[in-house]
Amino acid sequence: MNGTPLRELVPAVIGVLVRRGADFASAEDAVQEALVRALEAPAEEQPRDPKAWLISVAWRKFLDSARAEKARRERELAVDAEPTGGPVSGTDDTLRLYFLCAHPDLTPSSAVALTLRAVGGLTTRQIARAYLVPEATMAQRISRAKRRIAGVGFEEPGEQATVLRVLYLVFNEGYSGEVDLAAEAIRLARQLAALSEEPEAAGLFALMLLHHARRDSRTDPGGRLVPLARQDRSLWDSEMIAEGVTVLRNALARDRLGEYQAQAAIAALHADARTASETDWVQIVEWYDELLRLTGSPIVRLNRAVAVGEADGPRAGLAALADLDPTLPRYTAVAAYLHEKANALSHAAELYAEAARAATNLAEREHLTREAARVRNQGRNT
Repeated sequence: MNGTPLRELVPAVIGVLVRRGADFASAEDAVQEALVRALEAPAEEQPRDPKAWLISVAWRKFLDSARAEKARRERELAVDAEPTGGPVSGTDDTLRLYFLCAHPDLTPSSAVALTLRAVGGLTTRQIARAYLVPEATMAQRISRAKRRIAGVGFEEPGEQATVLRVLYLVFNEGYSGEVDLAAEAIRLARQLAALSEEPEAAGLFALMLLHHARRDSRTDPGGRLVPLARQDRSLWDSEMIAEGVTVLRNALARDRLGEYQAQAAIAALHADARTASETDWVQIVEWYDELLRLTGSPIVRLNRAVAVGEADGPRAGLAALADLDPTLPRYTAVAAYLHEKANALSHAAELYAEAARAATNLAEREHLTREAARVRNQGRNT
C-alpha cells in the first residue's frame, strides 16, 4: 500500500476507535500496529477500502488487548454487533486530534512527538531518527505524553494557539535523517488550514510555504549559510510562493489579523522582490509594527531594527537597537550588520567575531567568522 495516503487516514481511524469506546492511548497504539501491518502487506493483499481495512484491523487489535480486562470485555460486548468493515462514518476527527495532541499539560517536545505520531502517522522509529535520539527514548516520551492526556476527552476544548505553536516547532526543526519535518509540518498545516475557519491557521500555512520556498538557496554547495540578500533567487520555488501569497491574501481578507499572518506578510514582501535592492523595506517596517503590537516580542523588536536600518539608514537602525537588551540572541550579529552598513568596519568586524564566539550553532558560527574576516579585509583595503 502507498504510505502517504494511509498516513493521512490515521487521525480519522483513531477518531473512529475513540468514538467506539477506546481510550486515546489504546486507540493510537492499535492504529499504529495496523498501519505497520498495512505497509508491510504485499500488493495482492491491498484492500479496496484502506480506511475500512485500517479500522477493522485496528479495532480487532484493540479488542484483543482489551479482553484481558473485565471492564474492557464489557465494552467489547457492547459494540460486538457493530460491523468492522463496509461503509465508514464520514466524521473527521483530525482537528480534535490536533487539539488533543497539543494539550497545554504537555511539554512542547512531547506535544510535537505525539502530533507527529497520532496526526502525522509517523512511526516511533521515524520520529526518533528525525530528532536524532534513541528509539527507546522517543517511545518513553510518547508514552508519557499519552498517559498525561489519558483522561482528556474529544469534547474538551483546546487552544488553537497551542496547536499552531506545536506545528511551527515541527516546521522549524527542518530536515534531519529520513524524515523531512519541514515538509511534514507543511502537510499537517495544509490539512489544518482546510479544517479550521480561523485565519491564523491559514496564516501559519502561508508562512511555512513562503519560508520553505527559499530553502534551496539558504546554503551553498559546500553547506555554508547564505544570507537572504545574497541568495540566488532563481532557486526560489515560484509555485510555492504563489500558493503562499494566495493563502495569505484569503486569510487577510477575513480581517482578523494575527501574528502568523503578519509574519507571512513580511515573508511575502521578501519573496516579491526580484532582487535584494528592490525589497520594500518601508512596508516591512509597517508589518513589523503590526507584529510588535500583536506580540510585544523583543525578538520582533530586534528584527524590526534591521528593517528600520534598511528603510531609513543604519543610524536609524542602531537607534532602534539601542533600546533593546544586548543579551538577546542575535543582538550582536545585528549590531555588527548595522555598523557595517554605517561603514564602521573595524567595530563591525569585532562585533561579528564576538557574535561568532557566542553562537551555539556550528553553521552560524562559521558564517559569522567568515563575515568578520570579510569586513576586516574590506576595512584594510579602504
